[in-house]
Amino acid sequence: MANTHITGTTEPAPFRELLPVPGRTDVDLVETYAYPADLDRPWIRANMVASADGGAIDPSGRSRGLSSPSDRKVMALLRGMCDVVLVGAATARQEGYRPVRPREVWTRLREGRPATPRIAVVSRSLDIQEELLTSAPEDARTLVFTVAASPAERREFVAAHADLVVVDGASVHPDHVVRALSERGLYRVLTEGGPHLLAEFVAAGSLDDLCLTVSPHLLGAGSPRIVAGGPGAPGAPEHASVENTPVRLAHLLEAEGNLFTRYLRG
Repeated sequence: MANTHITGTTEPAPFRELLPVPGRTDVDLVETYAYPADLDRPWIRANMVASADGGAIDPSGRSRGLSSPSDRKVMALLRGMCDVVLVGAATARQEGYRPVRPREVWTRLREGRPATPRIAVVSRSLDIQEELLTSAPEDARTLVFTVAASPAERREFVAAHADLVVVDGASVHPDHVVRALSERGLYRVLTEGGPHLLAEFVAAGSLDDLCLTVSPHLLGAGSPRIVAGGPGAPGAPEHASVENTPVRLAHLLEAEGNLFTRYLRG
C-alpha cells in the first residue's frame, strides 16, 4: 500500500529515467505521471509500494518502512494531481489516514480546484477514525461508501460529518464507487489500497493505471502482496479475476535504489 507519511526535511535524490529514455536525468515528474487529458469518466490509478521480493507490509504492520524521500515525493505529486484519494477502511486505520493537508501536495497542481483532494473511504462497518470525518475542509469533505446493513447509529454520525453513499448488497463493488465518483465529477482517482480494495478493482477490470514503487528491501515469507485474498479468504474480492489482464510499462525511473514503475492497462 502507499505510505501516508509524506512530510520530512530530507531532500530526495534525483530521479534517473531507465525507460523509455535510458539515462535521462532531467525527468519532468508532472509530465511523466500526467492523467490522460479530457477524461469523460473516472480514471482509476493505484499508487503502491512493495519490497523487492513482493511484500507490501513491513513488520510494523504498515508500509512506512518501505518508503523513502523519493517515494514520498512521488506520493505528494500523485495526491496533488488527483481529485480524490480512495482507500479501504482497514488501511485508513492502520496507516493513520487523515484529511490531506495543503503542505502535503504540490500546490501548483491544484489551480482551479480545492487546495487538497478529497479522501474516499470504503467501509462496511463504518469503523473510521473520527478525525478523518470531522476535520476535512468543507470543499473537500470526506466521502464514505458503505452498505445498507452497516450500523444505523454509525451511519447517522458519518452522514452528519461526511458525504455518505449507501449501496445495496453485501459489499461495496467497484462499480458502485466508479458510478458515484462520476456523478460528482471526480475523474482523477488515486487509490492507495489496501490490498483487498485493490484486489476488488483488479478483479472487476476497473484499474487503469498502476504506479508501483519497488523498494530495496526484502521482507521474506508472510508479508501480504499489494493485492490480497483469494476464493474463500477473509476480505477476498467477491468476484475473483477470471483473466490475465495485460498491462504495458509506460515508464521506469530510479532514485535511491528504488524503482518507480507505471503500468497502463492494455
